[in-house]
Amino acid sequence: MKSLYDISAPAKLNLFLHIVGRRADGYHLLESAFMLIDWCDTLHFELRHDGQISREDLSVSLPENDLVIRAARALQKYSGSALGVHIAIDKQIPSQAGMGGGSSDAASTLLALNRLWQLNLGLEALLPIGLALGADVPFFLGGQNAWVSGIGEKMTPIDLPSAQFLVVKPTVGLSTERIFLHPDLKRDTEPAIISGFAADAFDFGQNDLQAVAQCICPEIDHALHWLDQMGMNGRMTGSGSAVFARTLSDKSNQVLPGFSVRQCGNLPIHPLYGWIG
Repeated sequence: MKSLYDISAPAKLNLFLHIVGRRADGYHLLESAFMLIDWCDTLHFELRHDGQISREDLSVSLPENDLVIRAARALQKYSGSALGVHIAIDKQIPSQAGMGGGSSDAASTLLALNRLWQLNLGLEALLPIGLALGADVPFFLGGQNAWVSGIGEKMTPIDLPSAQFLVVKPTVGLSTERIFLHPDLKRDTEPAIISGFAADAFDFGQNDLQAVAQCICPEIDHALHWLDQMGMNGRMTGSGSAVFARTLSDKSNQVLPGFSVRQCGNLPIHPLYGWIG
């Protein structure tokens, strides 16, 4: 039995995000395209034989009961495994960015422990565990760029051309709940179709959360204006404070004081794609 794994957990960008309605229970109906990028956290897994689950933070401090710990405990409970794990996390994806860092870490934890504990569970078993942890976790478990609809549970794999993006994240984060509860949020965008998106994948639609987010968080507006000054058409990703724009040249040396700026490439598949047999 292998006792160690070092794995990556990539971030995602929402190429667009439309709110096309709202269910009677209050959940918003969404359409989006999720794209994996090479801005990654690194997670180190070491097998424990005492059944204990422990964590070590190698960079930033994380909440005691974060998604990684919750994912490990949920899988242990579901499987009945008597094994444990020590997880060390090198956290690089910023939080409250709309980049899915926590959900990606949780998905990579489920995939790694499925192997480390030799559970041999299929995707159909892991998906409900992931969905209970967060709406974005199933996307990372699926391992492919995807057209996402419903409340985030319906996914159709999509192919995207290779491209580079400049991602800009202010030090402040943004609460998802605060945006979705805002009375000015647009909730009636007309439904789209995949073929319409595929014709212009990187400039399709808009992020319906962006107008409200710019009012709540002036730093988002500042970052978008900075991208615009460089001739780049920026938009917000997800419901966090990060924004991005496609770039056709090397912008890796760009600096915006008070912001994290990083040039990223998209990924055709998740680094752990194929780990579920």
